[in-house]
Amino acid sequence: MSATTVVLFGATGDLAKRKLLPGMLHLHEAQLLAGLRIVATSLEDLSREQFLEIVFASVREHSTHAVTDDDLREFAERIHWVPGSAGTQGIRAAVDESEAILGPESVRLHYLAVPPKAALSVVDELDEVGLVERSRIVMEKPFGVDLESARALNAELHRVFDEEQIFRIDHFLGKEAAQNILAFRFANGLFEPIWHRNHIDHVQIDVPETLGLEQRADFYEATGAYRDMVVTHLFQVLAFTAMEPPTALEPYAISEEKNKVFRSMLPLEPHHVVRGQYLGYRDTPGVKSDSDTETFVALKCYVDNWRWAGVPFFLRTGKKLAAGARIISIAFKEPPRSMFPEGSGVGDNGPDHLTFDLADRSRMSLSFYGKRPGPGMRLDKLSMQFSMQETDWAGNILEAYERLIYDAARGDRTLFTSAQGIERLWEISQPLIERPAPVRPYDPGTWGPNQIHQLIAPWTWRLPFERRWRDPNTYGA
Repeated sequence: MSATTVVLFGATGDLAKRKLLPGMLHLHEAQLLAGLRIVATSLEDLSREQFLEIVFASVREHSTHAVTDDDLREFAERIHWVPGSAGTQGIRAAVDESEAILGPESVRLHYLAVPPKAALSVVDELDEVGLVERSRIVMEKPFGVDLESARALNAELHRVFDEEQIFRIDHFLGKEAAQNILAFRFANGLFEPIWHRNHIDHVQIDVPETLGLEQRADFYEATGAYRDMVVTHLFQVLAFTAMEPPTALEPYAISEEKNKVFRSMLPLEPHHVVRGQYLGYRDTPGVKSDSDTETFVALKCYVDNWRWAGVPFFLRTGKKLAAGARIISIAFKEPPRSMFPEGSGVGDNGPDHLTFDLADRSRMSLSFYGKRPGPGMRLDKLSMQFSMQETDWAGNILEAYERLIYDAARGDRTLFTSAQGIERLWEISQPLIERPAPVRPYDPGTWGPNQIHQLIAPWTWRLPFERRWRDPNTYGA
């Protein structure tokens, strides 16, 4: 792998401090990006010493790995700081200095951790100072707010960068559990043959959040839950869940299968969507008193191909909900119950489920019916659970942003979104954007508006779970 200069725009921002700087230090320490140098820049006119104080404080606070003072000093030697007053020529000079150290075969990775409205101006600046050649560019969401804006954004990007150079990041797909879906689906003879409409009843992708919007209201007012989370995250997870087997585990093949899923999705029906807004949102600074922005969205959608025809996919996400979670739950079709006596309990707790927890400590569970010990036929719901933390591999897990930075530096586009895919998702979203469902109020700390139960009937939402995840630290105690 070639040595890499990461040009980090927005280096003093929240994302850089919480995820990117600690992540790059870990990648360097783990020898995954051994030939790494960072050109860090932001609008602030800080001295190098002031910026390094921010770096050290951020890494100490947010790193998930042990960091020593020697680690920080060695990391600092790899950082070139460019204050806002130095302009684009200052960035060019710092990149030249880095590449003189790394050699002519090194690559450039431009990471745009900047607000969406600033992204295109950064792209133009890179073009202006000749930093496009042998480079890759990482873009943060949102990738437009509708079909027209997505097409315009892609056209502007393609004016400067080829599509193969553009990495539209989705940190959900960087999670170990999301990628494990591919292994689980296609490597196991137990599940691969039943992964279709004949055996699967419905699918839920549920990402509730407990946080509100006190710090991001200005951004959120122009975006909302659907644009912020569903198009850029939940639909991408849906594609991993629903895609056909790729011809190989390589970027183009996987991207093509994801895009086939998007092409097969039916346009969203507004009456299959529930939009909500938590009480108190309109009192947040920066929010209009009559705001119609949704802080919650739940929807039903369909992938209209041979494998999934007629199987509903239910998606839900929102702010200030009862719990924070990231799950995919596969509900299997129930067999006939006629052989079981009345009162046996069969079917009382819903269908069998296979559940993937996409949290950083990834877990899976399979729930099913089993007989209670004793006389007679009395059934109850049981489960088998697996946690990555219980394996010897747990220490090798990369955080989502670490994996995606590593992949982008290598030029691996497997976990990134293509222009074709994002434009198709905005295309199927047009009916909802043109005729949005009404916004329903909900109390903070709940699971959203009451209409979500009508949306999913005759089934129920998997969250909240009917039983807790097993704690491996207390199991058997």
